[in-house]
Amino acid sequence: MHLRRTAWPAALVAATFLLGSAPAFAGYAVPPENLLKVLKAPPPPVPSVDPTGRRLLLVTSQTYPSIARVAQPYLKLAGVRLEPRNRSRHDTPGGYGIPACASDFTLVDVASGKETRVPLPAGACPGMALWSPDGRRFAFQNVADESVELWIGDAATGQAHKVPGVRLNPIFGSTVQWLGGSGALLVKLVPARQGPPPSDDGVPAGPDAQESLGGKGESSTYEARDTLSSALDEARFAYYGASQLAVVDAGSGAVRAVGAPALYDEIDAAPDGVHVLTAAIRPPFSHAVTYQRFAHDVAVLDVASNAATPIASLPLADRVPVHGVPEGPREFDWRATDPATLVWAEALDRGDWNVEVPARDRVLMLKAPFAGKPAEIARTKQRFVGFDWTVQPDVAFLNEDDENRHWRHTGIVDVDHPQRPARVLWDLSSDELYGDPGLFVYRRLPNGATVVRQDGDAVYLRGQGASPRGDRPFLDKLDLKSLRTERLFRSSADAYDQFLGFTAEPGRFLTWHQSVIDPPNAFVRALGGRDAAAAQGEAQYASTASQLTRVADPTPEVRQIRKRLVTYKRADGVELSFTLYTPPGYKEGTRLPAILYAYPEDYASSAQAGQVSGSQQTFTRLPYYRLLLLAGYAIIDNASFPIVGDPKTAYDTYLEQLEADARAAVDKAVALGVVDRDRIGVTGHSHGALMTANLIAHTDLFRAGVATSGSYNKTLTPFGFQNERRSVWQAREVYLKASPFFYADRIKLPLLLVHGEDDANPGTEPIQSRKLFQAIRGNGGTTRLVMLPHEPHWYTALESNEQVVAEMLAWFDRYVKNAPPRRPEQAAH
Repeated sequence: MHLRRTAWPAALVAATFLLGSAPAFAGYAVPPENLLKVLKAPPPPVPSVDPTGRRLLLVTSQTYPSIARVAQPYLKLAGVRLEPRNRSRHDTPGGYGIPACASDFTLVDVASGKETRVPLPAGACPGMALWSPDGRRFAFQNVADESVELWIGDAATGQAHKVPGVRLNPIFGSTVQWLGGSGALLVKLVPARQGPPPSDDGVPAGPDAQESLGGKGESSTYEARDTLSSALDEARFAYYGASQLAVVDAGSGAVRAVGAPALYDEIDAAPDGVHVLTAAIRPPFSHAVTYQRFAHDVAVLDVASNAATPIASLPLADRVPVHGVPEGPREFDWRATDPATLVWAEALDRGDWNVEVPARDRVLMLKAPFAGKPAEIARTKQRFVGFDWTVQPDVAFLNEDDENRHWRHTGIVDVDHPQRPARVLWDLSSDELYGDPGLFVYRRLPNGATVVRQDGDAVYLRGQGASPRGDRPFLDKLDLKSLRTERLFRSSADAYDQFLGFTAEPGRFLTWHQSVIDPPNAFVRALGGRDAAAAQGEAQYASTASQLTRVADPTPEVRQIRKRLVTYKRADGVELSFTLYTPPGYKEGTRLPAILYAYPEDYASSAQAGQVSGSQQTFTRLPYYRLLLLAGYAIIDNASFPIVGDPKTAYDTYLEQLEADARAAVDKAVALGVVDRDRIGVTGHSHGALMTANLIAHTDLFRAGVATSGSYNKTLTPFGFQNERRSVWQAREVYLKASPFFYADRIKLPLLLVHGEDDANPGTEPIQSRKLFQAIRGNGGTTRLVMLPHEPHWYTALESNEQVVAEMLAWFDRYVKNAPPRRPEQAAH
């Protein structure tokens, strides 16, 4: 596909908008060169430490693929987008984007710092790498023209090779995993001798008929993404969904098929490398929900004998309560310390958080040969969300979540002696940032099982380290006997250092270091002696650091941009914050046109809503809206927009809180002397786009708005949105009040709407932008609608991203930067 791309001179763009018509020429718009250069700059690499801590793999992804790549034909199959020409996935999990291709693999030896580039297949699309437990190999999928290939790399030499004869089937994920150690891989293959796919002669076999014959429970709209709609769809789903499991010898490349072909969804190998948990989809297939809710047969397959033992037969789950879980067994997992012991949970409240019960879930355990009755090992007051295992059989961490209160609980349990009372490790708000204890640091056992890293009675925790001055990541050591922690490391206040992993050498670990001017790079840190004078919350040990990698700055001109954390209060006293960016060459005291960007978040408590998140010390990069800094705008970025209250009723005051959040941010930005109150625009994506449209409809704080991929009529998502759990029939006025579509007659300020034509997110279907545009236009408002061909919820193609930046710049230049002064009666108060 060849598309003519035309750069729009600013004057021509403005003239086009003045005329209120679409451009009279074809092609994609391109922003000015200084913005374009930064837009196309490569992203920082993603680091991955091998399980032994001896090597680091840096994976750099392609910045943006071409529209030709994004426009590849695909099938919509019950929540999956599949390219039939090679059976690759056309979407990321959830359908929000297009899978990224790796452009560079670089191995780094931690001891010597030696870097080795891995030759990648030319003209193809490698994915992320998966380390073997012994760190000697790494495997990755590669999307080629006719198939998805399996590649294996040698960590010592950096050489990688394709495994011949392997055609992977990644349709449902769980495609490649190491099996029982580092010598073999368990993979999903396209079945041999499958025959041609179901054909489409263009003549429908009949109508798509669905029915509902009563029944209890609600059916959330969130499960209605790319659903099946015909007999042909069903045939294609069965054809492309079928996989053959196989074991691949990592050394010789020999392939051995195991089990019978089936529509395998999730597969998970036990630590013994012999037993594999399989969940196979079975017909009939629903036209109302995605494949995750289809009927499944759960079994354990013995890859040595090919015998399968049934575990559960799960029915179609098409009436799951909003924010609830299906009934029956779920959350399957292997116990890490046993060769083959399966655990799972079952709801005791019909999966419905509205039901009052003493315990929501029970947790069961069943050992090989899986023939007896499972033993109940726990009951949880709230929803069970999984175990974290240790190498000690009598120590496991059981995690629960209370979505109603935004609360989480972790207990220390002995699953072999469930009668022993659990010890409470953590019991705190899931919105808590300042007091967040962090996450466990894990390690891989030689058999591939993942456990919490442990030294004697101590485990390790890593966290973001949120504070009123921004995030300062940390590494802690937790004593399981006393439950006391000591801080081994904390990022300095003038940089941002994240823990990556321990090295093979005791007392040393890796961090990913960056600052406002320093691009992300790996550093090796060595722990020193204890610091008796360390202040509360600071590292209690000294450490020294040496730089390991040297990734260069791709956009040195961006370093002239300045940013600062700004804190302030909402009118009701809720603490808020934003990051204020000023453009290169800014002189203090000069008032600038500005763009406010935000994404509203839900909080159960105002105490947590006011916490500062993020860091001002990260390496400055410019997503699409921040590129306007290079055009002379200030950016009021990531402004706090909390919606505070009981999750059951918080959206009763959504609009009032939205306006209070916006007014507080604008007033503070103006009070700083940086922002011109009369020249402020607002933008947001998805739920932030809903915010943008509502602020344009209900406030006089802004001159114009740009809303991307939003949802503007909440009655089209009648079974809840964001944290709203009530249906539209239970909270009709809440849905109407939150929907700018019903206030389109009030939208007189200019509003640019952008949307991907292939948005799969059920809450933000493309019709949302089309209908709001029609409503504003019909009421005489100023608006423009840009539908991006082939784009999902997040825009992927280079051409599409160039278009968005060009559109946004032209819109804000005309209606914000160069807007005539408001008349006194129009001015904000």
